[in-house]
Amino acid sequence: MLAAVQKNATRGDPRSVVKAIDQFCRQKEWAMNVGDEKGCILDSVVTEVNPATVLELGTYCGYSTVRIASLLPSNAKLITLEFNPDYAAIACQVIAWAGLEDKVQLVEGASGDWIPKMKEKFGIETFDLVFLDHWKDRYLPDTKLMEECGLLRKGSILLADNVICPGTPDYLEYIRNSPRYKSQYFKSHLEYTKVEDGLEKSVFLG
Repeated sequence: MLAAVQKNATRGDPRSVVKAIDQFCRQKEWAMNVGDEKGCILDSVVTEVNPATVLELGTYCGYSTVRIASLLPSNAKLITLEFNPDYAAIACQVIAWAGLEDKVQLVEGASGDWIPKMKEKFGIETFDLVFLDHWKDRYLPDTKLMEECGLLRKGSILLADNVICPGTPDYLEYIRNSPRYKSQYFKSHLEYTKVEDGLEKSVFLG
């Protein structure tokens, strides 16, 4: 995938990086990016929120990182967490090829270890937007951890990928029934397929 980006994308042009990855995943090898269809939903949420502080849980190859960072204002901060060091190494190069390394702080390690350190390590008070796209069984515990650590403010947005396929039933049950959130489901398809999937957008009410 990295080779495809370096061969087909223009250095410093985030949209060409996204296009090169989409092309690679449709024609050569499927990959677990958010993908082009759900990516458009992600883009619209980022544009609507216009966040100054963003947390992405699960960087993978940096595809959604590039999509998000390319839409952020110049003073915004995007922290992206990736557990797998091999993925992190590729993502660093993809983000750099897109010319977005100044906006992105890629952190290697487990979300459960890093979430409690966000304020101390990065000077973050609260996140305007959180994109959940890591291990599905971590969506709920990490959301509760962010609540406990005071990283969500009234109006913070959680956007969760893959809530139908492979699915996050415990997270959906919590987020849809908690009086602390107002949720909306965006029906879509699993990246680069016709299998139903979707994104859940949840506004933290305080």
